[in-house]
Amino acid sequence: MLIVRTNSALQKAMAMQQPYHVQTAFVPTMGALHDGHLQLVHAARQQARLVVVSIFVNPTQFNDAADFVHYPVSIEQDIQLLEAAGTDILYLPSVAEMYPAGTANLEQYPLGPLENVLEGKFRPGHFQGVCQVVSRLLQQVQPGLLVMGQKDYQQCMVVQAMIDYLQLSVQMLRVPTKRESDGLAMSSRNRRLSPAERMAAVAMYLALQQMATNARHLPIAELEAKAASQLLAAGFHKIDYISLVHADTLLPVSEPATEPMLAIAAAFLGAVRLIDNLPVAQP
Repeated sequence: MLIVRTNSALQKAMAMQQPYHVQTAFVPTMGALHDGHLQLVHAARQQARLVVVSIFVNPTQFNDAADFVHYPVSIEQDIQLLEAAGTDILYLPSVAEMYPAGTANLEQYPLGPLENVLEGKFRPGHFQGVCQVVSRLLQQVQPGLLVMGQKDYQQCMVVQAMIDYLQLSVQMLRVPTKRESDGLAMSSRNRRLSPAERMAAVAMYLALQQMATNARHLPIAELEAKAASQLLAAGFHKIDYISLVHADTLLPVSEPATEPMLAIAAAFLGAVRLIDNLPVAQP
């Protein structure tokens, strides 16, 4: 595995592949890797001859400064995991490399309603930061395939909107959420949970599962209220949302419907904010 830290070094490495017209798959990450990330790398490996992974904790997408400061870092372990998973190039840029003119007054993207619902509502500016860094990474790596995880469902939709807006020639592959044996969605933030919190965290998956199972035939408001009660009873102390939404727009669902739906949640357990989602089976 080749490790590069600057765009110029990345371009030199990529140029060596150009004569062979190699299909490139790209997996952007913020490090603190787990099996969910490695599943993305394996999916990329199946689709392309060249797999590029980036590790960059992007400051512009953190609307909570404390979350940025406490974001877990395990770079040496990450390198070992990526090498074992078959990564060809690891890109480790600095903040100055990604934002040479600084992070003030950066470009803004027209994301429409996506920016104002769910994560957009509770994390203002977050998705603009996501677009700012992913657009730069895509322009530097120039992949044919962008591989992202379905756990960050809204983020996938936002990045696709950004790709469409910029008319970039890259396809997105969404990989299903990787889960622990009890159902908890794998996340770098899980490392910050205490043993007791880790046991309680599975309540989010169970609540979403119950919502998704019953969404086609029980009152939506009743399901959402019951799910919120389950989270509070398990020890979650602040619920940003636990909702049934239209899978294509993320707008609220008011009654059982036949169109694609999604059960989705974000809530705090201790100091850790967890997110997850489950698709509702088609009727």
